[in-house]
Amino acid sequence: MDVRHHRSDLFPEIEPFACGRLPLDERHVMHWEQAGNPRGKPVLFLHGGPGAGASPAHRRFFDPRFYRIVIFDQRGCGRSTPYGDLTDNSTQHLVADVEALRRHLDIERWLLFGGSWGATLALAYGIRWPAHCLGFILRGSFLGTRRETDWFLHGMGTFFPEAARAFYGFLPEAEHADLLTAYYRRLTDPDPAVHLPAAVAWCRYESACSNLIPREETSRYLGGEMDAAALALARIEAHYFMHDTFLADGELLANIRALKRVPAILVHGRYDMVCPIASSDSLARAWPGARFVVVPDAGHSAMEPGIRTALVRATESMKTRLARSE
Repeated sequence: MDVRHHRSDLFPEIEPFACGRLPLDERHVMHWEQAGNPRGKPVLFLHGGPGAGASPAHRRFFDPRFYRIVIFDQRGCGRSTPYGDLTDNSTQHLVADVEALRRHLDIERWLLFGGSWGATLALAYGIRWPAHCLGFILRGSFLGTRRETDWFLHGMGTFFPEAARAFYGFLPEAEHADLLTAYYRRLTDPDPAVHLPAAVAWCRYESACSNLIPREETSRYLGGEMDAAALALARIEAHYFMHDTFLADGELLANIRALKRVPAILVHGRYDMVCPIASSDSLARAWPGARFVVVPDAGHSAMEPGIRTALVRATESMKTRLARSE
């Protein structure tokens, strides 16, 4: 066996070899970048949220000698513009954006790598365009169902009661019966004095529940630039939740047969409280080409040690498979 399969940490920091801006329509413009080997096997990193945006650390899951690493910021977040915008922002728009980027970069087929919402988008794209997919590496899969959204809003407090109390407590008690609508109303208010505190409250809640052992930095939304960064994540997440992620309930799992011949590695933390492991378990049982990797000592975050190790090993394992297929 290739000893590099045993790599347990991220690859070194790397800078992009190309960046660009792709107009998507009359309103939205996508920021994209490429790193690694310009002639390597293409891999597309799909960030979570929706609305979280990409970061330099996301380049480091992949061997830069082998992979042509493609990363972009989805509509309304990161370096894409306009920032925090919800107009024409849906799952179907994002699937079309991924395909537009593939054509723009003249890529025939690519490996899809995504976690949480990134896994949702990878699946939605793959079901629509299976012929363009070399394979999938999915972490903490979220299938976009109403049950999962309800868990996010009401279930995580079972294990993180302090975080849930703060999340609920931000709102007047009279609005607790419909948390999502109450937060959405504030997050879409044009006044920063209204939408920024709501965004901070939302992101503190999600961040606090994302790790097996909560870290000090989960309370980092304390003002300034980090508050502004929270806005796209909270506003766009609430927008997608308000619209049932723009998917029919159970749609992705019901159509996974479109990918039955495509290889996949599904990585999930046993104690993932943001996206419970039952979703990946259902996906693995319905997907003949999938290998299911359960990380016994991890929660949701891609940067937890066990998850990080499993993801790097997955890209190394897929690297061997792709090299053999040449």
